[in-house]
Amino acid sequence: MNVKFALIAPLTLVAFESSQMANAAVALDRTRVVVEGGTVATTLNIRNESTKLPYLAQGWIENEAGEKIQSPLMVVPPLQRMEPDSRGQMKVQPLPAAASLPQDRESLFYFNLREVPPKSGEANTLQLALQTRVKLFYRPKGLEIDSNVPAPQLKMTLKKNGDQYVAVNPTPYYITLSAAGRDVKHNVAEFEPVMVAPKSEAPLKLGVGQVGTKPVLTYINDYGGRPQLSFSCSGQLCTAAEVKS
Repeated sequence: MNVKFALIAPLTLVAFESSQMANAAVALDRTRVVVEGGTVATTLNIRNESTKLPYLAQGWIENEAGEKIQSPLMVVPPLQRMEPDSRGQMKVQPLPAAASLPQDRESLFYFNLREVPPKSGEANTLQLALQTRVKLFYRPKGLEIDSNVPAPQLKMTLKKNGDQYVAVNPTPYYITLSAAGRDVKHNVAEFEPVMVAPKSEAPLKLGVGQVGTKPVLTYINDYGGRPQLSFSCSGQLCTAAEVKS
């Protein structure tokens, strides 16, 4: 998911904004980042959407706890000037310390991109800088996903726990579920998106009665696409099949 923050200077007040409420001048070309193990760097494209003002683009990485880190991944360059209506790049580089990360599953980080506007020449001006924060997955070498084989999300199952479904993820990948419904066209409005960690399980926080015995779940793939999975239940276990578009 693509989440935006607002930093208001000089009060340094942090306010949360949805991507629909405000548009960043400095935009990122994706909604998630996947860093493959064994690669020298992963290149991210950025652009200054403003046609009038230059901006500074600042990038950094946080760990799963939201703490800013310099290792085992780093952003190069961490700060750059972008002229109006210009494009640029940032690279996420794995450091030697990445070898200490689990090699049998993905690790979760967050990539942050903040725009720094030019100083206003007017007195008593409140400036708004937007920050984009997206999930970053470090995928160890050997866990590359082959687009020619069935998606690993098809291995996910559902099990019934009383009146709830629990998503079971046996894969080494994070699976983000963004929607759920009784069929491919009608989603449950109350569904809370959930990310299921590798080789773990998580409740879906919706009743079996809300999605029936043939639920359809939508997940987010590496490219920000939203394929759907249709589940067939037998007893307490439900298995997945991909919904053909």
